[in-house]
Amino acid sequence: MQLEIRNNRDVWAGAMLIGTGAVSVIVARNYPFGTSLRMGPGYFPSVLGGLLVLFGLYLIASGLRSNEKIAGNWSLRALVVLPLSLVMFGLLMEYAGFVPALMVLIVGSAAAGSEFKLTEALMLAAGLTVFAVALFIYGLGLPYPLFMAG
Repeated sequence: MQLEIRNNRDVWAGAMLIGTGAVSVIVARNYPFGTSLRMGPGYFPSVLGGLLVLFGLYLIASGLRSNEKIAGNWSLRALVVLPLSLVMFGLLMEYAGFVPALMVLIVGSAAAGSEFKLTEALMLAAGLTVFAVALFIYGLGLPYPLFMAG
């Protein structure tokens, strides 16, 4: 049986999880860890990073057993629109407020797909924005302005 690692989707997914988890653990090593009952700022990123590494190892092992190939092509539209919508979110959070920034992020992310329909994306954005405002602004009390006055 020939091991083909270059086009194995589970191997690449596992490698990305391991990389993300390792970076999380490395960044969190300078923060106090604490205990399970009195967690320090380094506890959550360290534990989550460790779990990501474990899941990544599991994915690599299962990928080497199944040898499933990556299917599909790269979408140039998604490679352009997704980062652009993230940048627009950051800018609009600063200059327009939480609601417009989130609406642009959600509609922009939906526009990256091949089956984009504007009315569906706007309905999804409205619903998710209402949920996010209720959760983050009113529920958790985050100090983001909903709208900025011009």
